[in-house]
Parts: sequence; C-alpha cells; structure tokens
Amino acid sequence: MKRFLHLSSLAIITLYLSVTVTSCSCEGQKNRVGNADSIKVDNKLMEDFSKSKLIFYSLPSPLETAMLIKKSGVSYNEGILNPLANVSRYTTNKQMALNLGVYSADLSYTSLFDQTQTAMKYMNNAQKLAEGLGIMEAIDKQTIQRLEENMNNRDVVLEIISESFMNSNSLLNENDRPALAVMVLTGGWIEGLYLATTLTNGNMDNNRRLLDKIIYQKLSLFTVLNMLESYKGDNADIQQLYDRMNDLKLIYDEVKIVNTSNVEASTDTEKRMTVIKADSETFISKETFDKLCNKVKEIRSEFIS
Repeated sequence: MKRFLHLSSLAIITLYLSVTVTSCSCEGQKNRVGNADSIKVDNKLMEDFSKSKLIFYSLPSPLETAMLIKKSGVSYNEGILNPLANVSRYTTNKQMALNLGVYSADLSYTSLFDQTQTAMKYMNNAQKLAEGLGIMEAIDKQTIQRLEENMNNRDVVLEIISESFMNSNSLLNENDRPALAVMVLTGGWIEGLYLATTLTNGNMDNNRRLLDKIIYQKLSLFTVLNMLESYKGDNADIQQLYDRMNDLKLIYDEVKIVNTSNVEASTDTEKRMTVIKADSETFISKETFDKLCNKVKEIRSEFIS
C-alpha cells in the first residue's frame, strides 16, 4: 500500500503528516500478521528519512488535524469538545496556554464542519486566553470582527484561524516565553488526537482512514517530546507534560510502522513543497488501540480540568 508524506519547506525542511495516507493493517487480524517480534518496526523508516535530510517531524496545526478528521468522513459531534464554560477555570499560565491550544483545535473542527455560530464562541474563548497570556495582538478585536464579517466564507475563516494560532505562538516566542508556546502546541496536538480517537467510537474497523491518521501521530509525538525536552530542565510544568507524553509514547511504541521501500523525494520550488513517497505498512492490536484511546482521554481530561 502506497503512503505519501508531504513536506513544506520554508527556512528549514519541515515534515508534515500526510493528508493522503490511506489505509492500515491491524495485528488483531491474524491473517495479516505472524509473529510480531519478527517485524522491524521503525528503524528503516527513520534511517531513510534521515538520509533524505529531513530535519524533524512537525506537529500538524490544529487546523491541519481538523482537516484530517474532516477528510476521514466522520460526522460532526459537538458533545466531545471542551465545554465553552470551562474557560473561566483557566487562570494559570499553564492552564491558559494548554487550553488556547485545545480551543484552537475545537475552533478548527467546528469551522470545518460549518458550525459558524459555535466557531465564533470558540474564537471568543481563544481570545480570552490570549489576552490572559498577554498576547492580545494575536486575536484582537479586528480579528474577531473580520471573522464575524466572513463567517459564510470558509476559506477566509480558515485563514483567520490559522493566522491566529501561528501569531499566538510567534508572539510567545518573540516575548521570550517559548515554554508557553510549546504548551499551546501540545494542548492543540492532544485535543486533535482526542477528537480523532473519540470519533472512532472505540472501533478499529469503524473508519480505517481515521485510524490511519491516529497511527501516524506516533511520528508527531517525537516532535512533542523533543520540544518539551528542550525546556523541562528548569520548568516543572514542562517536566510534568514531558512525563505524560512519555507515558503516551510507551503505548505508541507498541504501534508498528514498517517501511517497505526506499524513500523518494521530489521538490516543487514554486509551491515550496517537497513530496516524499514511500511504501509502508502499519500494525496495531485492539489491546494497544484501547490503551491508546484511554491514555489520550486521560491526558486530555487533565488538560481541560
């Protein structure tokens, strides 16, 4: 089965999760898998990416993750989002940063499913948290007004959401608060993974495309851990997040991504896009899938409480 991984190259080469990865194999189906110990898990895949001089796996933004969910064909479910009323609970920098990421993911999800009024409410919550973090410029009154004026234009709405999220992270970094920027990214990533795992309804066969997206988040988790590790030495909050992400990694270690061919790269200089093509297969058991869903739910619950 052919896999495609898309790369966006700006100042550095940044590897994004593929929107077009299509299907997976499951260890739970005995006719597809023999002895799991005989499977060479990620070494060959990582070596090939290294040889291609790919720098690191970038986290998909909340909008990109929502697009993956939308493309999988699942139905909209507002009941799984972080309740709007929870925003009043978030008073510490850690809580505000994590949930700015969480609400950004929920905002992207509601917008892609054309839930315009709900999307406005989530944008207002994101604005409150940005203000609490001292980065009002990221989501100011003009941003909200522009969103209100273009609620029927999905392309403009998605552009505003993407800009707001990127501006939030940029301002935190520019103001020498990179640890908080990492928390925003981590919160958004966990929420996206939570939405995806929850929308499977615990059934691996319910939506194979969505399952595949969940499996490939294993690669993004490397980036989460690397970012957190950079700041955990002198930041207790980051250390705690690192430990929780490492708990998740221990489960993802049971998920197998096997590269079955060499990686081929081609670059479109005009679009600043490098396309990586490789054959690969994925393997996950029902037991591992259940553990993964439960761990993501547990971590997400800690973030939004």
